[in-house]
Amino acid sequence: MNKVILMGRLTRDPNMRYSQGESSTAVARFTLAVDRRFKRASDNQDADFIGCVCFGKTAEFVEKYFRQGMKMAAVGRIQTGSYTNNEGQKVYTTDVIVEEVEFAESKSNNPNSGGNDYQRDFSPEPSSAMGDGFMNIPDGIDEELPFN
Repeated sequence: MNKVILMGRLTRDPNMRYSQGESSTAVARFTLAVDRRFKRASDNQDADFIGCVCFGKTAEFVEKYFRQGMKMAAVGRIQTGSYTNNEGQKVYTTDVIVEEVEFAESKSNNPNSGGNDYQRDFSPEPSSAMGDGFMNIPDGIDEELPFN
C-alpha cells in the first residue's frame, strides 16, 4: 500500500501547466512545508519541504483556489523516478502524486485564503446504478491503469 497524508503550507503559488498532445491534461506542481513533530537537538530544520504534483480537475482546483501561505491537507501516493540532466548525471526524484485536497484552515485564520471555506474531493463516486459497491473509473484514466 502506498498512501500519503500531508498537512502543510504552500511555499509559493502552484505552478500550472498543460501536458502536450491531443488530449492535454492540467498539471499543477507545488511544495508543501510540513512541520516536523519532533526536533533533534542537532537539527536546525523545523519543517520538511515536500514536492507535490496533481493532475486534471484536482490540478485546476488547486491552481484556482490555493495560494502561497495557505494551509492544505493533501492525500496521495509517493512516486519515484529518474532522469539524466544536461551534464549527463542521473537525477533521482521523489514526488507526492496528490489525488485529494482540502482546505486546512478557515478564511478567518488566513487572510490569503480568498474566502473559500469548503472542501473538495476528486475521488470517484460510488456506483449507484449497479448498487454493487464498486467505484466508477473516471474518463481519461485508462493510460494510468496497470491492466486492460
